[in-house]
Amino acid sequence: MGANVVLKDRMSELGLTQEELARQMNSALEALGGKPGDVSARTVRNLVNGSTRRSIGRTCAALEAVFGCPASALGFDPPRTAAPAEGPVHRRTFLAAATGSAVAAAAQASCPRLGQPDADRFHREYTELQRDERLGGARRIENQAVELAARIQSSLHAGGISDRVRRRVYRLASDVTCLAAFGAIDASAPQRARAHLDTALTLAGLARDGEAMYRVWDHLTLTSSQRENHAEAAAGAEVMKRAPTARRDPLFASLGHMRNANALARLRRPGEALRALGLAEVAFGRAGGNRPSAWIAFYGPAEFDALSSYVWTALGEHERAEACLHRTLAGIPGDLVRDKGLYTAHLSLCQARQGEVELACATGRQAQAMLLSASGSRRAVNTLSRTCQVIEATGTRAPEVVSWIQESRRWT
Repeated sequence: MGANVVLKDRMSELGLTQEELARQMNSALEALGGKPGDVSARTVRNLVNGSTRRSIGRTCAALEAVFGCPASALGFDPPRTAAPAEGPVHRRTFLAAATGSAVAAAAQASCPRLGQPDADRFHREYTELQRDERLGGARRIENQAVELAARIQSSLHAGGISDRVRRRVYRLASDVTCLAAFGAIDASAPQRARAHLDTALTLAGLARDGEAMYRVWDHLTLTSSQRENHAEAAAGAEVMKRAPTARRDPLFASLGHMRNANALARLRRPGEALRALGLAEVAFGRAGGNRPSAWIAFYGPAEFDALSSYVWTALGEHERAEACLHRTLAGIPGDLVRDKGLYTAHLSLCQARQGEVELACATGRQAQAMLLSASGSRRAVNTLSRTCQVIEATGTRAPEVVSWIQESRRWT
């Protein structure tokens, strides 16, 4: 009896741990039968290590729902031709719980059918939210994304949905939930972001979409960094680097290496961090002619320089970090108000750490004006707070410095 290699490979493709597969199987069972499933990590362990060679009943239904294929295509023995001896009442009860009864199917048929036009309508709402996110207002965007994701998931209860539309809608629900998570990240609320991402990971698995799964892992590395758990962030970046999406597309590979470089720099492993940064640069150069998908389009030359500046800052190379941020601010699109405020705040911090106190105050005042008018980004406010601490520690009493610090106390 050997391990189920086929199942292990499929789990690896989607970035699923045994615990996460159990969670997704339980979610699928609830969607199918209306009641929470009871699949445990031990159940999944038996499926993976080969102790269970023939999945049956609710376990089989859950596996097929998560992976979107027959259990036999996941490395399991086909079902026996003879049905197990059981009473007709028991059999009807099980079928209703696992796959929905004929009566329920008839009732669903009378409900409005979810089709491509509905998916397009939800996608337009998501696109509008993305445009608003460029301006900021982190908590407002987060709340609106949560509400939209709830409506999208509710629509999946309609009957007669094609597999193609269902997968697209699950992918969209995952993307919208990731948008909510990013709003929480921007508000410096990593625990709240983590809760959104747990949901997004399940939705991405139900969509059977590797790019959606990659996006969740990207955001998970950010929440780990905010919680100062840089070892976990590095582990998340390793998942990103090895994902099938990253193997196919050098832009995704570059972002995985960049997240890894950031985590390694904060773990005080400079040699490995610089190597990862070099790999990110090489992969980014190879991706020059690619047309990125809607989500990863944010990772252009300006963002590459901004993320590089974080690595140099963590390594104590503040002059190099400042150079990167100047390139970022020169190249960033004008409508990215929140990002301009954030990176201007980081530029102010870099200048303060190099002893350029008056210049740091002037730059900080620029960032402050952007944030107060439009952003709501707690990340940027926290960066300016650190700038104030660095400047105060110098003991300078220059009037313009004292004035800006006093101003800053009103909004930090």
